[in-house]
Amino acid sequence: MGLVLFELRAAGGRAFSPYCWRARMALAHKELTPELRPARFTDIPRIGHGAKSLPVLLDGPIAILDSWDIALYLEERYPQAPSLFGGAAGRQFARFVHHWATTQLHPPIVRIGVADIWERLDAADQPYFRETREQRLGAPLESFRAQQPALLAQLGAALAPMRAMLVERPFLGGDQPSYADYVVFGAFQWSRVICPVPLLAADDAVQQWFERCLDLHGGLGRRAPAGG
Repeated sequence: MGLVLFELRAAGGRAFSPYCWRARMALAHKELTPELRPARFTDIPRIGHGAKSLPVLLDGPIAILDSWDIALYLEERYPQAPSLFGGAAGRQFARFVHHWATTQLHPPIVRIGVADIWERLDAADQPYFRETREQRLGAPLESFRAQQPALLAQLGAALAPMRAMLVERPFLGGDQPSYADYVVFGAFQWSRVICPVPLLAADDAVQQWFERCLDLHGGLGRRAPAGG
């Protein structure tokens, strides 16, 4: 049995989860082509293996249940393929970027697009998503649309250190992408495939980095249709 990746999909097959995109890019970086099995939020309990979220990667009898753990597993299991981290320091840097993205980028991005996500979900997922996200965010999903200008400004300010890094090298990983790039890519791809609101201006250094990432691995990211 080969590699199998369960990934979250919206209606029409939109692959939008930032964590699933991290896994997709990590697998492509390792030159691996898994079988993709799309799933909805309401399908997750039936996947088994104790899964409570996606992605889930199966490698024969082994199940890996978290995007970070998937990256670590791929690095150890396939050492002959290009490295995701480039060593212990790169792994620690990627872990920092993971926490930075989770605390500084995801909060404004999810609020900018949360109503669009709900609209694009399969009908079976919409009640679950509305209930859990309104409880988590403390407000009706549609209320965040009025906050989009402030949220975009918040996101732009949070990206200042990344812009500074991109002055020196084309990727967070240096001259070539690393898993740190895929962590941030997942957040922007999340918005790209689900939300019609552009996050950044075309001349922003981070947007230009994102365009480079979309073309990686044979245009894997760009092949996913944009939202809108």
